[in-house]
Amino acid sequence: MASEPSSGDYVVVRHQPGRRVWQFVILLVLSVASMLIGYMVGMAEGGFRFSDMAKTRSMLSEDLAEVREKYAEARREMVTLRRGRRIDEQALADARHSIAALEGRIDELQADLTFYKNIMAPSEANDGLRIQRLELKAKPMARRYAYSLSLTQVDDNRRYIEGVVAVNVIGRQDGERRVIALRELSGEVEELGIRFRYRYFQNIEGVMALPEGFTPLEVQVVAKAEGRSPAQSERTFNWQATVES
Repeated sequence: MASEPSSGDYVVVRHQPGRRVWQFVILLVLSVASMLIGYMVGMAEGGFRFSDMAKTRSMLSEDLAEVREKYAEARREMVTLRRGRRIDEQALADARHSIAALEGRIDELQADLTFYKNIMAPSEANDGLRIQRLELKAKPMARRYAYSLSLTQVDDNRRYIEGVVAVNVIGRQDGERRVIALRELSGEVEELGIRFRYRYFQNIEGVMALPEGFTPLEVQVVAKAEGRSPAQSERTFNWQATVES
């Protein structure tokens, strides 16, 4: 007959089903708490990063606005400088043009001054009738020239001097020398000589037209005073030197 086991051969385990459940609940709670804490920490850190990014973006926006303003200001200054340079260039061109015109006018006045000085205070070598000057100016129409001939009296300005003056243009045509009287070149002159009468000086003006194929070289002027004190003066002008450019 078998013997009953003694108490030393067995371990008595007490069955406690509620304890396992509580352990599971505690682990679950701890796990959820850990997840919540981690999520909150991550959100907090992310919030800080978002805050830093927002601040950085705001600063960059301010810097960009400042750079744009400086760029716009620089463009305005550049436009102003360019406009000022154009104005300065135009002013300089106008000044140069004015200076050139004044210099030309000074030359004209100097020539006029010499002209009048020779009339009012002639030298001993210049007496009686004098052919003072001849000026030619090209007209817009081809081969047409305006002429201005000045005669003076340098002997006795208390009385009038009168007479005739003849003008001839000397040149070459078809390889030969040719002399053409002014009345053949100008419809304003009908006689070989142009009548003059003056006390101090007289300008004779008109327009001449050169024929085709004729090359002018010189202009010959012969003036003859009539009356109680007859006198004659002759002068030849180089065509190229007389024509104004």
